[in-house]
Amino acid sequence: MRSPSPLACTVRAAVLAATLLGSAAALAQATPTGTWKTIDDNTGKPRGLVEITEKNGVYSGRLLKSFVDSDGKPRLCDKCTDARKDQPLIGMTILSGLRKTGDNEWSGGEILDPENGKVYKSKMSLTEDGNKLNVRGFIGISLIGRTQTWEREH
Repeated sequence: MRSPSPLACTVRAAVLAATLLGSAAALAQATPTGTWKTIDDNTGKPRGLVEITEKNGVYSGRLLKSFVDSDGKPRLCDKCTDARKDQPLIGMTILSGLRKTGDNEWSGGEILDPENGKVYKSKMSLTEDGNKLNVRGFIGISLIGRTQTWEREH
């Protein structure tokens, strides 16, 4: 039996590397961490960019950028009633306390609606391709609430 040629070994190594990198990329997309474009569920227009991070299994999101016109002035959370009252929206944590509860599902958290200053219970689910995140804010039970579909920024 003869040894495979150097070219055959190189091709096999390249195929193996591509397979492993593709698998790693797919696994990396199975998490909500990253930057997301928020889409208004009423108008269908982009509202801002939120960065979701994970620490010790708990996910949170902060507003990186707002697409809402503010006449050049920093927008403040003037309707907030907690410690965020009159604080700048950019950099503010608006999503917190979410934990993985199933395949591509996270719940048990809260989300702030900066437009009305209200805090709602929250859950989210990631689509199979990892490019859309369904974020639901609700009162009491999940049936009473709203869902926005956010788009992953690449």
